[in-house]
Amino acid sequence: MKIRLTQIDGKLPNLALMRLARFHRDRGDEVHFTRRVRRDLFEPAYDRVYASAIFAFSADRLARLQAEWPDAIIGGTGTLSPATVEGVVGDHSGLDYSIYPGHDASIGFTQRGCRLKCKFCVVPAKEGKNRSVATVGDIWRGDPWPKSLHLLDNDFFGQPEDQWRARLREIRDGGFRVSLSQGINVRLITEEAAEALASIEYRDGDFRRRRLYTAWDNLKDERIFFRGMDRLEAAGIPAKQVMVYMLVGFDPAETWERILYRFDAMVARGVLPYPMVYDRSRQDLKDFQRWAVTGLYRAVPWADYRRYYRRKAA
Repeated sequence: MKIRLTQIDGKLPNLALMRLARFHRDRGDEVHFTRRVRRDLFEPAYDRVYASAIFAFSADRLARLQAEWPDAIIGGTGTLSPATVEGVVGDHSGLDYSIYPGHDASIGFTQRGCRLKCKFCVVPAKEGKNRSVATVGDIWRGDPWPKSLHLLDNDFFGQPEDQWRARLREIRDGGFRVSLSQGINVRLITEEAAEALASIEYRDGDFRRRRLYTAWDNLKDERIFFRGMDRLEAAGIPAKQVMVYMLVGFDPAETWERILYRFDAMVARGVLPYPMVYDRSRQDLKDFQRWAVTGLYRAVPWADYRRYYRRKAA
């Protein structure tokens, strides 16, 4: 069989597509991986086409792919499809890293589920209650691959304490660098968890800088957010090493005054705010995201930046 695997969005390797690639290659099938949604002039006829989308804003790209391959099997959190990789591969396990030749880190989950039930998030409905699913040894590819782990856990400290302590011990004793890019729940972090976290080599997605990721999505969580930041700093994790995902465009009661209050409070604390735009139709919010993530906020006030783009649009 000739198989087409299509990654619709996302920068990181897609675990579902990696499992599908391994499954089909173990069956002797010919696997083609691509990020293109349109049919290439020289592409062969496929026996089966898969596509995976993480974000709902990729709907247009999905529609273009479906126009080319109406029978494509589509899944992922960015779709309404009930299809799952388990429904295709069953109990078959293993990942095919060869479809991402430039990625040398190991990737996976030590836990699934989340303690919180945020209305904008699909994790609670999709994954349910917190549970441990893998050890560091299960995830690492082994020699000669570097000891770099990209953990996709949505709530690392939500798994049983003996399990997260065991994972951190495996990371620390094994000399691993780890990127927790999905973020930790700083609102729920304990002093003990903060101290344990400070003992490992946490890194950004490129494993170059010391970086932790967390979120502050609602203004009402101000007190518990900064309580969590206090605990991180008391454990020896400086604010400048923390990037904070900042949801904007979801709350109907949100105003620019409330957005900027949250943003300014984080800047004053010394963390790095990263606006996450929920309503992608809002150009003003996308401009705000660009202003923040490029660091222009350090030199140009938001009011001046916004006026410039308003004039440009006019």
